[in-house]
Amino acid sequence: MIKREAIFSDETNGYVNPSEPGAYDNISICIRVAKDDVDRVEILHGKNYSEATLLRKYHSDYYFDYYKIFTDISNVVFRYVFRISKGKETVYYDRVGVSDGIRVFQGFEIIPDFKTPDWAKGAIMYQIFVDRFCRGDGSNDVLDDEYIYLGVPCIRTTNWSQYPSNFDVGYFYGGDLQGVMDKLDYLKSLGVEAIYFNPIFVSPSNHKYDAQDYEHIDPHYAKIVNDGGELVDPEAEDNLKATKYIIRTTDKENLEASDRFFANFVEIAHQKGIKIILDGVFNHCGSFHKWLDKESIYKNAKGYPKGAFHGVDSPYRSYFRFHEDTDSYDGWWGHSTLPKLFYENSDKLVNEILAIARKWISPPYNVDGWRLDVAADLGHSEEFNHRFWTKFRKEVKKINPDVIILAEHYGDPYMWLNGKQWDTVMNYDAFMEPVSFFLTGMEKHSEAFYAEKRGDGKLFWHTLLYAKARMPMPAYMCSMNELSNHDHSRFLTRTNMKVGRLHTVGSKAANEGVDVSVFRQAVIMQMTLQGAPTIYYGDEVGVCGWTDPDNRRSFPWGREDWNILEFHKYAINLHKRHKSLRYGSLIPILGEKDLIAYIRAVKDEQILVVIYTGSEEIEVDIPVWLMGLKNKDSLVRVMLTDETSYNVGEYAIEVKGISAKLKLKKNTAAMYLAKSV
Repeated sequence: MIKREAIFSDETNGYVNPSEPGAYDNISICIRVAKDDVDRVEILHGKNYSEATLLRKYHSDYYFDYYKIFTDISNVVFRYVFRISKGKETVYYDRVGVSDGIRVFQGFEIIPDFKTPDWAKGAIMYQIFVDRFCRGDGSNDVLDDEYIYLGVPCIRTTNWSQYPSNFDVGYFYGGDLQGVMDKLDYLKSLGVEAIYFNPIFVSPSNHKYDAQDYEHIDPHYAKIVNDGGELVDPEAEDNLKATKYIIRTTDKENLEASDRFFANFVEIAHQKGIKIILDGVFNHCGSFHKWLDKESIYKNAKGYPKGAFHGVDSPYRSYFRFHEDTDSYDGWWGHSTLPKLFYENSDKLVNEILAIARKWISPPYNVDGWRLDVAADLGHSEEFNHRFWTKFRKEVKKINPDVIILAEHYGDPYMWLNGKQWDTVMNYDAFMEPVSFFLTGMEKHSEAFYAEKRGDGKLFWHTLLYAKARMPMPAYMCSMNELSNHDHSRFLTRTNMKVGRLHTVGSKAANEGVDVSVFRQAVIMQMTLQGAPTIYYGDEVGVCGWTDPDNRRSFPWGREDWNILEFHKYAINLHKRHKSLRYGSLIPILGEKDLIAYIRAVKDEQILVVIYTGSEEIEVDIPVWLMGLKNKDSLVRVMLTDETSYNVGEYAIEVKGISAKLKLKKNTAAMYLAKSV
C-alpha cells in the first residue's frame, strides 16, 4: 500500500519555483513521497487533465523521495494534479490531499503574472475602528445635537468605558487619528506591521460605511480649523439648520487640513515600519453624500454642484438609479441611507471612483492597500463587477504594484482571484469559521452553537482545505486571518459557547463564562496557520462583545488584561521570528476527535503545532517522521498553553523511533521546533 500520509506538495516556493512565475517562464514542480515507496509519479494537466508528464526522482533523504519536473508555462492558468502509482495501486494528489480519483475543482493552479505583495504575506495586521480606539484630540469631537442621523440627534459619549447601546450608530466616543498616532509606539511594540482602518472618509455615522465624501478624511477624525455655525434643535427632523456640521464637513480648510494630517500620519507610520490599508466602500455611498445630498448638506454649503436628489439637471444624477417619477432610488439591500452606485449608467462615475483609488495610494498619502467592502456586490451584474475590478487592479497596480487589494467576501472567491482582480480576501471560510467551530462550536456571530462541531478535527481540516483549494497560493498567503472583527462577535465571547446578541441578553452576558485558555489556543492557531494574522483592536487585551454593535466597544486603556496582552506579544514574536510561520507550507498530520496537529515548513525550518480541545489529560504519539526527524533527534517546545497557564520557556523532547510522545492537558496548544542531531 502507498504510504499516503507521506505524500505532500503545494504551490509555495519549496515545491513550485518560482512560486509566482511570469508568463512563459520555466518552472519546477516537485512532490514528496515515502522513500522507495512508489513506482511512478506523473502530473496530469491540459484539458480535463488529459495530458500526463512523468516526473523524475531528483533527491532522497532518510524518509522521503522527491520527484521533480521542469516545464514551460504559457500565459494562461496551468492546472495540474499528481498521479502516483505502485504496482496496481494508483492515487491522486491535489490541493486537498490524497484521493482515489481526480477532483476537478481541487487541482493545483499556477496563474502566470499573479503576484501579491511580499510584505503582506504572513504580515501582522491590526484592525482599528477609529471612533473606539483612542481619543487624541477633543477639539474634533462630534457634539451632542450637531446633526440629525437616522431621525435622531447624534450623541457625544463622555464616558469612554460605556458599552455600546442597541442604537449605537449615532453615538460618538471621540476616537480619532491623533489617538492612533499617539499609540503607534504601542502598536509597534505589539509587533504590528500593517493597520487596516475601518472607513475614515467624511461620513455621518461612527462606522462610516455610508460615505459622504470619498475625497477627504473626516475632520472629526483629523482637524477642524474653521469651526462655527449652530447645533440643531433636538426636536428637528432634518439637517437644514445643521450649520455647524455643514461647516465642519464641507469647509475646504477643514478638509484640506484633515488630508494633510492624514498624509503626515502615514509618513510617521511608515517611518515606524507600519503599512496602512484603507477601507473602500464603493458599492454604495451614504444619503449624506455630496453626489446625492438627500440631507441638503451641500445644498447649503458653498462651492458644490447640485446633488442628484435635488434635480435631474444634477451632474451626478446618472450615478444613481432613480425610480420613475419619484424621489426614491436603489439602496443597497433596500436601505435608502445606503444608495447603491449605478456604475453601468455612468462612465464618469467609474472614472471618479478609479481616480479616488489612485489618489490615496499616490503622494502625498502613499497608502499601502485597499480593503474593499462587499466587493462582490458592486454593480448590477456579475459581468460588470468583474470588468470593474479588472480596471481597478490595472489602475492601482500601475501606480504601485505593492499595494494590496483585499476584498471582503463571503463564499467562494475563486472567480475574482484570477490575477486580474483582487489580490486576496478576508479569510472567513478557511480560517475564522473552521477555527471558531473547532475550538468553540460557535457560529461567528454567536448566533448558533453546534456541539458536534467542537473538537471535530476531521471536519476542521475538511472545511479549511476545501476552502483553501479555491484560493491561489499567492492570495492565500496574504489572506486576512481574523478571530474577530466589526461584523462578528468577539472571539473571547465565543469561548463562553452561548448564543446571544446585545438586544437579547445584554452587554454583561458577553463577558460571562469566557475561557481565556481557549482564546489562547485560537491565538496560537492565528499565528501558525498560513495567511496574515489580523488582530481586531482590543482582542489583545481581552475585550469581549456580541456581534455589532457590541463588538465595537472602546479600547480599555488603563484597564487592559496584561496577561492576555503579554501572551499576544510572545505569540506574535514567534510568528515573526520563524520564517516557516510566515512563508512555509502547511502540512496537516492529525485530525481526530479533540485533536489536530500540523507542520509549517520551509527548507531549513519546521515547526509542529498541536491543538487539543479535550477535557482529560492524554498522551499522544505524534508521527514526527513526517518532519524528517529520526531517533535521538528532538522537538524543542517553544510555546505551551493549557487551561491553567502558558509557558514560553524552551523544553526539549527526544524522539524515539519515528514518533514522539506528548502529554496534553485540557485546552492545550503547543509549538515545537524540529532539531536534528
